[in-house]
Amino acid sequence: MSYSLTLQDMSTVTHDTRCLRFDRPEDFAFEPGQATEIAIDRDGWRDEGRPFTMTSQPEDPFLEFVIKIYPDHDGVTEQIATMTPGERVQAGDPFGAITDHGAGTFIAGGAGVTPFICLLRRRAAQAQTDGCHLIFSNKTEADIILRDEWERTDGLKTTFVVTEDDAGGLPGGPIDRDFLDRHVSSTSGPFYICGPGGMVDDIRDHLKAMGVDGADIITEDGW
Repeated sequence: MSYSLTLQDMSTVTHDTRCLRFDRPEDFAFEPGQATEIAIDRDGWRDEGRPFTMTSQPEDPFLEFVIKIYPDHDGVTEQIATMTPGERVQAGDPFGAITDHGAGTFIAGGAGVTPFICLLRRRAAQAQTDGCHLIFSNKTEADIILRDEWERTDGLKTTFVVTEDDAGGLPGGPIDRDFLDRHVSSTSGPFYICGPGGMVDDIRDHLKAMGVDGADIITEDGW
């Protein structure tokens, strides 16, 4: 099914990340962590759909997305950054395997944190963040999406990782086996991974080598 969404507001999250809010059709139902394919209603872009994760809650009267902009790609996100309220996009049915399987370790790379935004906000609202650990890797400290929110979320343990500069005491990447041995205290419970494909594959392999059951590793294979 296709849904037509109208942009209500766009705000800045980081230097290259935007928060977009659209009206929400009454019959658009999804689980926290799921995504939809969005295509901008502009000439030349209606067939260029891309998956983006809803960061609003299923009961909210709006649909929210936190989207990283890549201006050097000359692509969809560059177009999204130029949208103004009143413009429209087409969205498909919600999909996705990253849904809430319980408190656990959330490992994200860059914009891969977006499925975890709705999940962790919901857990925080229900006082269910005890036992949750967010390990979040970015190129630089300036790239960390919603850092202040994560740091003030009661019960949520955070480990921020940078890969391209010295960020005032933050650990450096990559998130390899040695890093996981030092920062993961238990191999039980669910492990959620989202980020670039190579990163997801490597971390999945490292976790399995550490003794994590493959059934406890939750990823969004394919994108």
